[in-house]
Amino acid sequence: MIERQNYLKVKEHLKYLEEVLLLNAASVERYRFYLRHLLLWADDQHIRDVQAIRPTLPSYLASLPGKDGKGILASASQKKIIDSSKRFFRWAKVTYPREMNSLPLSWIDTLRLPRQPQISSENVFVSLEQVLTLVNTPIPEDNLALLRDKAAAAMLFLSGIRASAFTTLPISAVDLDNLTLRQWPELGVHTKNGKKATTFLLNIPEILESAHRWDEIVRKSLPGSSPWYAPIAHSWGDQFLSLDEPGKTRAQALQKRLKLLFSLAKIEFKSPHKFRHGHAVYGLLHAQTMADYKAVSMNLMHESIEITDGTYAPMLSSDVQDRIAGLSGKAMSTPGCQAPLMGDELESFLNTLDRESQKRALVFIAGRLAQ
Repeated sequence: MIERQNYLKVKEHLKYLEEVLLLNAASVERYRFYLRHLLLWADDQHIRDVQAIRPTLPSYLASLPGKDGKGILASASQKKIIDSSKRFFRWAKVTYPREMNSLPLSWIDTLRLPRQPQISSENVFVSLEQVLTLVNTPIPEDNLALLRDKAAAAMLFLSGIRASAFTTLPISAVDLDNLTLRQWPELGVHTKNGKKATTFLLNIPEILESAHRWDEIVRKSLPGSSPWYAPIAHSWGDQFLSLDEPGKTRAQALQKRLKLLFSLAKIEFKSPHKFRHGHAVYGLLHAQTMADYKAVSMNLMHESIEITDGTYAPMLSSDVQDRIAGLSGKAMSTPGCQAPLMGDELESFLNTLDRESQKRALVFIAGRLAQ
C-alpha cells in the first residue's frame, strides 16, 4: 500500500512544478507518470527511509515489463523516472529539511541507471525513395482523401513536423512559396511543450508538387483558420472538404490514413513519426558544416544539438562507415587524387574536419577496433 505522506508530497511537488516553475500541463502529467513508479517502489516506506529498500530503485525499474508487456522498460524511460525521482528528493529535502534529514544527498546522487550492454536495433525511418513512391502512387482523380494523404506524406517528410503539430496546423501557417511553416501555439498548433518556432521545408521539387496541389485546393475552399490537413466529408459517394472542427484523435486518424496509402504503394508501413526521422537523416546526411548540422537541429525544434546528435546520429551508421572507410583508403580518395589516402595525406585530410566530425570519426573507429 502506498504511504499516504509520500503521495501527498508528490502531489505538492507537482503543484510546485506547475505554479512556481511554470511547467505546462503536459509536462506536469509526464512527471506524474514518472513519479508514480517511485511511489509504487517505495510502497509503504516513508521517503526519508527509502535508501534501505531492496531492490534499489534502479534495479526495480530494470525489472519492469516494457510496452505491451514485452521485454523490459526502455532505458530512456528508466532514466527519466530516475531523474524525476532525484529532482523530487532534492525538492523534498529543501522543503522539509527536518523531516528529510535522514535521507542523505550522497544517496540521492547514487541513483543512476546500471551499466547495460548495448542492444543492436534497427533504426527505422522513412527514406526519400519511399516518400517518392508514396507521392507517385496512382490514385483515382476524384479521391480527395487520398490526394490529401499524399500531401501529408510529402509535408511530414519535408518539414520533420510532429503529427500532433501537423494535424493542427492551420492553412494560414503554411507558406509553400517560401518553404515556411509557422508552428505557433497561438495559431492553434499543438507543439511539444508549447514551443514556438518558424520552421522550414526541404526544397525537393518532386515531393513539393503533392503539397502544392493540395495547398491550392484547401485555399480555394476553406478559411485560413481551417486545418491544412482538412477534414473530408462523404455524401452519396462524393467527397468534399468540411468546415467541421477536427476531433481530438486527429493524429491517430492520420496514422490510419497513412496505413492505407502505404498499402496502396505496396511498401511496409511506417508511422508518421518515422517521417520526422527521415527528414532528420536526410538533412544530416546533406549537412556540409556544423552550421548546417545546427540548422537541422533548430528546424527539428530541439533545445540543443546534443539532442539531435543523440537521437539521430545512430541512424547515420551506414553513411559513417562509408566515410571512415574512405579515410583509411579502403573506398575513397581525396578530391583530385586517385590514390588512396595514406600517411601524411590522411593526416592532412583529418585536419580539414571540424572538431565535432573528428570526435564522431574517432568514436566510430574505436567501436570498429573493439569488435
